[in-house]
Amino acid sequence: MEAEERVKELEPSDFSMPKRRTIRNWFRLLWRSKTGLVGFVIVSLVTLIAIFAPFLAPHDPLEIDAMNVHQPPFWLEGGSMTHALGTDHVGHDILSRIIYGARVSLIVGVFSVVLAGIIGVVVGLISGFYGGWVDSVLMRLVDSFLAVPNILFALVILGVFGPSVMTLIFVLGVTNWVQYARLVRGEVLSIKEQDYVRAARSIGVKNNKLMIQHLLPNVISSFIVISTLSVATTIILEASLSFLGLGIQPPTISWGTILSDGRDYIATSWWLATFPGIAITITVLGIIFLGDWLRDVLDPRIKQ
Repeated sequence: MEAEERVKELEPSDFSMPKRRTIRNWFRLLWRSKTGLVGFVIVSLVTLIAIFAPFLAPHDPLEIDAMNVHQPPFWLEGGSMTHALGTDHVGHDILSRIIYGARVSLIVGVFSVVLAGIIGVVVGLISGFYGGWVDSVLMRLVDSFLAVPNILFALVILGVFGPSVMTLIFVLGVTNWVQYARLVRGEVLSIKEQDYVRAARSIGVKNNKLMIQHLLPNVISSFIVISTLSVATTIILEASLSFLGLGIQPPTISWGTILSDGRDYIATSWWLATFPGIAITITVLGIIFLGDWLRDVLDPRIKQ
C-alpha cells in the first residue's frame, strides 16, 4: 500500500484529472463562459424537448390533415396557430415532427458516439501501452478504416442490412472509432513514460490495473471533449443519410427525414426544409459551444 501511495505522489499534475469539483463550482465556471452557458442551455432544452415530446407536441406527428396541406407558418397569409410552423404535403404538423425528430437524432448521435468511444479507447489503450507488433497491427487496422470514406462504408452497410435506428447507430459507431483510437494511443505513448508509471511497473502492478487505474483516468478528459464534438458531427451525418433515403425510414421521424420530405417543395413550401434545418444548426452549435467549454474546463494546464 505504501508503494502504491508513492506512485500516486509521483503522478504529475499536468497529466492527472482536474480536482473534484462541486456542482456549485461547475455552474460558476459555466457562468463565466458565455459560449459555454449558451451551449448548455441549448443542449438542455433540446434534450428536455426530446424527452417530453409527447407532452410538448401540439399534434400527433403522423396525423394526416388533408384539409390543411402546405399550410404556411402562422405569421404568413393563410397560416394559423393551429399549425404554428405550417404543414407538409400530406398535412403533417411541422412543429410536432421537429419535436419528435429530436428524439431519434439525439439517440443516434449519442449512442453511436458511445459505441465508437468504447471501441476506440480500448484499441488506443492496448496499442499505446503494449507497442511493438500489437501497436503495428492495430494501427494498420486504423489505417485501413481511414482509407475508406465513412459515408461510403455507411452506404454499403446500410444497403446490405437495411436502414434502421439500430443499424445506423452500429454503422456510425464502427466508422468513427478510429479518431478515438489515435487520440488515446498518442496520449498513452506519452503518459506511459512518466515516472509514476515506471514506479508502478517496478512494484509489480499488473498491466490491466495499470491501464485502468493510471492511464485511462489521464486520457478521459480528452475523450470527453472529442466525444462531445463528435455528437454534433454524427447528428449531421445521420441527417445526411436520412436525407438521401438511406438512414431513418418512415414512419420513424428524424430531422433528416423531414428535410428529405421537403426537398421537392423547397420552391413553393420553403418552411418544410427550413425549420428542421434550423433545428439541426442550433443543436449542433449548442453542442460545439458546450464542447469548447468542456475542453477548457477539463484541460489541467488551463487555470480556472
